Amino acid sequence: MELEKWKQQLLNNKDLFIGESTARRSAVLIPLVEVDGEWCILFEVRSSKMRFQPGDICFPGGRVDPDDPSLLFTALRETHEELGVAPHTVEVLGPLSPYVSSMSFVVYPFVGVVDFNEIITSYNEAEVEEVFTVPISWLLTHEPFMHEVAVDITPDRQTFPFEKIPNGDQYQWRKRTIEEWFYEYGTYTIWGMTARILKHFIAVIRP
Repeated sequence: MELEKWKQQLLNNKDLFIGESTARRSAVLIPLVEVDGEWCILFEVRSSKMRFQPGDICFPGGRVDPDDPSLLFTALRETHEELGVAPHTVEVLGPLSPYVSSMSFVVYPFVGVVDFNEIITSYNEAEVEEVFTVPISWLLTHEPFMHEVAVDITPDRQTFPFEKIPNGDQYQWRKRTIEEWFYEYGTYTIWGMTARILKHFIAVIRP
């Protein structure tokens, strides 16, 4: 009886990874726009007045609210708040794989077609400094470059229970590196989480 119950509980588990249910979750939209007959991706430049990451290039999106009925709802709600695009006007093409930045932070990207003419007259200037587009044809033919960033693990020596692990405070923590990708397009540098999600999207749609 217990085995059957555990089997059902395993089947009911919806978490994509351990820690997802307690992680800080965000959702973004990759906006596809048609400009002069060519498909492009639209990017935001965050307002210089923003408290966090002013001036960074990003996709519209934000944190999942407890009342949001779905991750897609979050992405469309944030797109509406930032770009003024009504959710019902977005043609959603589908989701991408989630981007797990760490065990405590995950981003769920979606891809959708939006009306560029609607955006350039309605974006929220309190959050968005400007918008710009990059042709998908350019992204398909220009590879990003990568830099490795070292990440050190440094437990708090006052509170961490070193006595419970082998070798105590002499434990050899494995050194880690993370990949930071960069796209250079004109005067714009797309990097960080946005570049990682963009790189994945281009890999998915590449012929």
